[in-house]
Amino acid sequence: MAVPLQDIADRSGYSKATVSRVLNGHPGVSEAAKQAVWTALDVLNIERPDRLRSRGAGLVGLVVPELDNPVFPLFAQVISANLSRERFTPVLCAQAPDGPQEDEYVEMLREHGVSGILFVSGLHTDPTLDIARYTSLVDQRLPIVLINGYLDGVDAPFLSTDDEVAGMLAVEHLVKLGHRRIGLAVTDTRRTPAARRVVGFRRAIVRHLGEAALLPTMETFDGVDGGYAVAQKVLAQGMTAVVCSSDLLALGLIHALRQRGLAVPEQLSVIGADDSILMNHTGPPLTTVRQPVLRIGRQAALMLIDEIRGRPGPRGESLFQPELVIRDSTGPALAP
Repeated sequence: MAVPLQDIADRSGYSKATVSRVLNGHPGVSEAAKQAVWTALDVLNIERPDRLRSRGAGLVGLVVPELDNPVFPLFAQVISANLSRERFTPVLCAQAPDGPQEDEYVEMLREHGVSGILFVSGLHTDPTLDIARYTSLVDQRLPIVLINGYLDGVDAPFLSTDDEVAGMLAVEHLVKLGHRRIGLAVTDTRRTPAARRVVGFRRAIVRHLGEAALLPTMETFDGVDGGYAVAQKVLAQGMTAVVCSSDLLALGLIHALRQRGLAVPEQLSVIGADDSILMNHTGPPLTTVRQPVLRIGRQAALMLIDEIRGRPGPRGESLFQPELVIRDSTGPALAP
């Protein structure tokens, strides 16, 4: 069957002549044009010519910020399983301090002609950055889906944990346990998830304890070291409980408190965020606010597949309800 050049041209936004040059492997064609034509073939369910198959037919980029935090390998596992079930091959791009970063990975993925890209907690979490890195992909008709974050002006699906609710759930649990001096440790409040968590936390404090109970937000850096670093502030301000924006922060804080001779939760309660199977086996098992990774990951993969197949889904942001998981790192406040 002859390749319907006009259909491909209409879908890609390029002329029949340009489509023909791409399909025949002629030089002098821009990467944007090549990507648009490859995507059009996938959307129209047209098998790529043999010379193009090595250029990424059925490949989907999966960009994550790191793999140290257990939540990101879990996202990768869930998304990869759902992509593979539909005969797409995930290409995992995990960032590291000395390795390629998001923009570099995107260029590599485009050079390989991937059918689409999923971003997990990427640069789209920072609304102060230039959105052109994403709008340019949309303009080239490369399907993208973005997890945990939102950028106004990017015509793509976004799926996020409702971090404002996550902050509220943590506070409400601690208030029920009698805590009145509750702190919040977060990383990089420029980023939408952290900023939303601060909003939810503060609203819940004001609602249940009044404005006088608000303590300064403790902003720190990622990982276990970031949690360790805030321990002195926690003790200096006489907190009886701390809400952390990740499980790794919480574990670092607990380690620092133990080194100073404090028992968790007998002397200070700690709540994390994200949750993974490991958090049930820490000492003590960590109370945390669980991200609905299974639901978000599955939905994100299916939405990207629909985008690739020419069935675009809803734009804007879809929020997913988090869940408070009560374990042993929280307990009643000490009597004054």
